[in-house]
Amino acid sequence: MFKITCCYLILCCCAALGVYGQSSPTLELLVRGPIKSIRGMSVVSDQVIWVSGTDGMVGKSTDGGRQWQWLRVKGCDSCDWRSLAAFNEREAVVINAGAPAYVFHTANGGQTWEKVYYNNTKGIFFDGVLFRRAKEGSAIPPKEGLAIGDPLNGRFTMLVTHNGGLKWDTLPPARRPKALTGEAIFAASGTSLQPLGQQACFVTGGDTARFFHLTDKGWQAFALPILQGKASTGAFSVAFKNGGVHGVVVGGDYSNDTLRQQHCLFTLDSGRTWHAPIQPPGGYRSCVAWVGQRTLVATGPSGTDISTDDGQHWTPLSKEGFHVVQVSPNGKGIFLAGSNGRITRLNISQ
Repeated sequence: MFKITCCYLILCCCAALGVYGQSSPTLELLVRGPIKSIRGMSVVSDQVIWVSGTDGMVGKSTDGGRQWQWLRVKGCDSCDWRSLAAFNEREAVVINAGAPAYVFHTANGGQTWEKVYYNNTKGIFFDGVLFRRAKEGSAIPPKEGLAIGDPLNGRFTMLVTHNGGLKWDTLPPARRPKALTGEAIFAASGTSLQPLGQQACFVTGGDTARFFHLTDKGWQAFALPILQGKASTGAFSVAFKNGGVHGVVVGGDYSNDTLRQQHCLFTLDSGRTWHAPIQPPGGYRSCVAWVGQRTLVATGPSGTDISTDDGQHWTPLSKEGFHVVQVSPNGKGIFLAGSNGRITRLNISQ
């Protein structure tokens, strides 16, 4: 048994080296910021990176992560900014998890923030924000945005903006999908809501885990064969290739983060059907991202994994875990962030 395990690990390492040439991927610590936990991240380019998290803190780098500017949204010392969308080095939107709910917008690089939404309804909890992708090469930020949150009165909470986050409106009930009993969305990395082609999709967990896809006919829901049944289980993150056909979901049980059971899925038909990988990641994962044409990275508190075959086989990248991983639009800048203010770059030689 020992020999078989060793041979398998050697084969996995050789496969990774075959993809990456002579050097394996490495994690490079960039900074330990003055923040307890980072869950929001928006990588505008190889140079411009925004992060957000606890204590009302927001961080920004304009030189690829070498130097960081740390800012606190005035009057929001207790806010946990888990949802973040940045358009350039000047403009960004942050949304906190929990009640009361705030949305703040900055147009001057975080020097000042304007409160553009407030809601103190009991139980309100936002989990993610998504803006329509800007046209390639355009310097004009996208204007259409969607924010999503846990159910209130049986339907998921949804806000929309048509002016780049300056004003937000709640969608009427008929345009918000119904939630099942005990179903919710996770805000572990701000990536439960993601683009799927030119539309949006999101994943849920709790007592029931489902995949929702926005179509011309409204939201369509599909069952997810992922770990579910209690408040700590379900799907936590979803990511699709640009074409919107091949996608991956990760999650599991955050209260048992080394459990390797029904915690990773892939789809080849835009989310209609889901399948388990041959070799799954090392445990509960809070975030997954495509970092290359066939390469994905998944991370969570217990470690970080990589797949070089569209999510079929996963191999350990590091025992160091993070909350979130994001990649720059051109795929060259790959960044991870997590507890104790850690922000790391993943270096891949291809």
